[in-house]
Amino acid sequence: MGQTARVSAVVWTAAGSLLAWLWLLLCQGFFWRTDVRLPPRREPDAWPSVCVVVPARDEAAVLPDALPSLLGQDYPGRAEIFLVDDGSTDGTGDLARELARRHGGLPLTVGSPGEPPAGWTGKLWAVRHGIGLARARDPEYLLLTDADIAHAPDSLRELVAAARTGGFDVVSQMARLRVESTWERLVVPAFVYFFAQLYPFRRIGRAGTRTAAAAGGCVLLRAEAAARARIPDAIRHAVIDDVALARAVKGGGGRVWLGLADRVGSVRPYPRLGDLWRMVSRSAYAQLRHNPLLLAGTVAGLALVYLVPPAAVAAGLVTGNAAAAVAGASAWLVMTGTYVPMLRYYRQPLWLAPLLPFTAFLYLLMTVDSAVQHYRGRGAAWKGRTYARPDAVPEEG
Repeated sequence: MGQTARVSAVVWTAAGSLLAWLWLLLCQGFFWRTDVRLPPRREPDAWPSVCVVVPARDEAAVLPDALPSLLGQDYPGRAEIFLVDDGSTDGTGDLARELARRHGGLPLTVGSPGEPPAGWTGKLWAVRHGIGLARARDPEYLLLTDADIAHAPDSLRELVAAARTGGFDVVSQMARLRVESTWERLVVPAFVYFFAQLYPFRRIGRAGTRTAAAAGGCVLLRAEAAARARIPDAIRHAVIDDVALARAVKGGGGRVWLGLADRVGSVRPYPRLGDLWRMVSRSAYAQLRHNPLLLAGTVAGLALVYLVPPAAVAAGLVTGNAAAAVAGASAWLVMTGTYVPMLRYYRQPLWLAPLLPFTAFLYLLMTVDSAVQHYRGRGAAWKGRTYARPDAVPEEG
């Protein structure tokens, strides 16, 4: 009787995983599709002014591969770059000025915000300083982009054309991340895949939906919408600042669009697992609102959806339980199929798709580690600067 109960439990658990995958396949905004690119657009009659804000902290290693792409933007309207050197110790500001002198192109101003006051997390204090500098130019749009992001020469004009044509207050692109090392191939495409699963791109761009998100490496933001939503002051505590920005804009009645990039890519390398681990664990528990119940539910959900299928296949083969093996294999097959488009987008071999349960297990461990770091009082961090835990930050008026 006990053996039968255990076998039944394996079958029912595997069946639950299969049902979960069928629901994700059909009912989660078709998150697995990678055809959400810049929406239809046409060139405006008059090109609006744009200020580009680049927060930078110890970015000398990546600036030579990224900043020239911004300086060389082929933009018909008025555009200017404000790079905010946020307390760098590697000569980031001086290197930016030298690159501007060497390459020419768009005007560049390098500013420094000083140390952030209590209550500001991540790069938002630097973004605030950059927006303050840009405000003197009275731009219609702000392009918030990271120091490791390289743009194709027509990137800015395509973003602006999409925003004007579609009437969007935010047009954001998920930059194509670097995928060269073994660990990058295993972890990076899954990072974007999981993000799209949480925030299906099709729902973000659809009017009347609550889903809102942006990708912090490339966010074109209408200046009027930023002022109305009090960006970035209203989200100064946010660790996941790009999602918080999109929610603030959409919550105020603005329109938000997010998709995958063709013209925007990150040059930052993550050659070792530890580099990727820190990238994910820095904000994973913040995504769960630092809630232990949400953490427990997430761990259980990841186990059911990603770990049960291969475990059920193994258990079914060992015990001779065909029902468990078939249910587990079916769930694993659906999972693998939904991951294939992302691997194609990243031009990676398709044999990586069946390894997604292993990658999901790594993400599960990263999420748990993020919670452990939180309860050890280490708080959030950005480029080597640690901030107070969100629940320890006093609210300002």
